[in-house]
Amino acid sequence: MRPGSALEFLRAEVRRIEGKDRRLSSVLPFGLSELDSRLPGGGLALGALHEIAGGGNGAIDGAAAALFSAGIAARTKGKVLWCITRPDLFAPAIEQAGLASDRVIYLEAGDDKTILACMEEGLRHGGLGAVIGEVARLSMTASRRLQLAAEGTGSIGIAVRRWRRQTEAADFGQPTAAVTRWRVSVLPSTALPVPGVGRHRWLVELIRARAGESADFELEACDDSGCLALPAELVHRSATQESWRRGASG
Repeated sequence: MRPGSALEFLRAEVRRIEGKDRRLSSVLPFGLSELDSRLPGGGLALGALHEIAGGGNGAIDGAAAALFSAGIAARTKGKVLWCITRPDLFAPAIEQAGLASDRVIYLEAGDDKTILACMEEGLRHGGLGAVIGEVARLSMTASRRLQLAAEGTGSIGIAVRRWRRQTEAADFGQPTAAVTRWRVSVLPSTALPVPGVGRHRWLVELIRARAGESADFELEACDDSGCLALPAELVHRSATQESWRRGASG
C-alpha cells in the first residue's frame, strides 16, 4: 500500500471509529441550493449544535431568530424541547412557521445555567427531534457539552442567543463548539399588487460553518411547513444570469 493510501485508510478508520462519517452524512437540507451548497453534506448537520441570533439587539430581529429556529425544528421528526427563561414566546407565530403546538414541550427555567443543563439532558435523551434553548451566554465548555450530547444521539441542538442587556451581546463574538452560527435580521416584506402585508423577508447570515463557507442570503421567511424561499425577483435574476453564462460559453 502506498504511503498516501495508507494515510487515507487510517483517516477513514478514525472517522469510522468516532462516528463522524455517520454524523456528517446525516443532514437536514433547507431545500434551497443557495443555502445547502454552502453547508458540508448539503444541509444543516443533525447530531450537532447550531447557534442563531437576531441581527440586532431589538425584539423584532430576536423574533426572526426564534422563527428561523422554529422552521428548522418543524422539519425534524418527533417532539421539540424549547427551553426559555422568559415566557414571551408567541405560540401562534411559531405554528405559522411550521412548528405545530402539540409538538412543542416548553420548559421555563430561571437562568442560563439551568437552561444549558436542561438542553444537555434533552439532547442526551435521544427521542427528540430538536432541542432549542434561549441563552445570553454560551461558553466553549458549555457548547462542547451540548455538541457531544447531540453527537451521541443524532438530535439537533439550537442555541438561540437572547440578551437582556447590550453588554451581553458581545459574548456572541466569542468562539464556541457550534457547527454553524447564524444571524437573522428583518427586511421589508414582499411587495403585493394590492394593499396588505406580503410574506416576511429576512437577511440570513451564515457567519460560521465548520468546513464550509460564510455567506448571506435575502430570503422569504418560513412558511407553514417550515420552509424558506428565495424571493421571486432573485429567482428570476439567477435564471437570467445562468442563461447569460450558457450563451457566453457557447
